[in-house]
Amino acid sequence: MNDEAGSGTDAPPGAARRMSAWMILAVVTAALAVCCCSAAVGLLIAWSAGLFHPAT
Repeated sequence: MNDEAGSGTDAPPGAARRMSAWMILAVVTAALAVCCCSAAVGLLIAWSAGLFHPAT
């Protein structure tokens, strides 16, 4: 008998593994977006504060 027959779901055996892989990919993508956006905001703040302008 199949081990997953009593799980109560109608999903195929590999569906949970594929769903978790998509969830991990979404979390990694979101983390990269947050990191890139925060870096861009930091650079914008530094530029507006004059940190990239030549000293006079």
